[in-house]
Amino acid sequence: MKQRRDFLKKAGLATTALGLGIPQIVFPMKKQETLFKISLAEWSVNRLIFSGKLDHLDFPLLTKQHGIYAVEYVNQFFMDKATDKNYLREMNTRCQNEGISQVLIMCDREGILGAKSAADRQQTVENHKKWVEAARFLGCHSIRINAYTEIPWSADAQQAQEAMKLCADGMRSLCEFADDFDIHVIIENHGGYSSDAKWLVGMLKQTGHSRAGSLPDFGNFRIHSAEGQVISYDSYRGVDELMPLATGVSLKPTAYDDFGNQSALDYERMMKIVLSHGYHGHVGIEHGDKDREWESIVEIRDILIALERKLA
Repeated sequence: MKQRRDFLKKAGLATTALGLGIPQIVFPMKKQETLFKISLAEWSVNRLIFSGKLDHLDFPLLTKQHGIYAVEYVNQFFMDKATDKNYLREMNTRCQNEGISQVLIMCDREGILGAKSAADRQQTVENHKKWVEAARFLGCHSIRINAYTEIPWSADAQQAQEAMKLCADGMRSLCEFADDFDIHVIIENHGGYSSDAKWLVGMLKQTGHSRAGSLPDFGNFRIHSAEGQVISYDSYRGVDELMPLATGVSLKPTAYDDFGNQSALDYERMMKIVLSHGYHGHVGIEHGDKDREWESIVEIRDILIALERKLA
């Protein structure tokens, strides 16, 4: 059920996983709906929040004031509020009053999914459960977690398989819990093994649960760096391989090739890949230039709006 649409021109900023036993998530598009929706990842303004210039509760309204009507939260900015229903209710009220969609929660600092110890893996699962419940309360469709492991990245296939097995075990346990809350658990390519798209698809295949998915990040395909050598995965091929399992995408205006080289994102090429998989959900901007965060966010927003109109 794939819809292929020609898309976008290069904006000049700066495989398929079939047979996995995990259904491809397709976002059907009704007539007159947009090809995709735009959201803003809270990490785009992380400097403003960490410096105290922006409060987490004010993030959705500021996002709307800059022409974006959906937000993707970062748990670090309300780390101690996951079970505070009054606080979460205030988040809901502010968004509902302004017509703002709450899309997902990006979860960090809650343990190592692929820890060597079964007890440590289970503790990581337990640490994430409160975010599953918070996501449900806020009306989000997913939480994003990290496929980190205690096995250091190496080119050794046996090590990679062991890391995959450990992460899949933790992932399966969390997905079983999240299923009761109608929440997807999605993995972003976020360094190490997870930035190898084939490895990540394989890990999700081992998980074998319909709640397990991906969050392809256009610019996060740097796998490892040591002694000045960068090991990376081609962003365009990586996104193509991850899209059949995607419930969202993260847009950074950069891309990698297979040789450690980073370049400006070819928006047209990348979005053709995204749309070719029948995806019409949110494209989450995750970029904010230092000291001009909102200006750079609006620049990318305008590129996406113009390109979407071109195809409509």
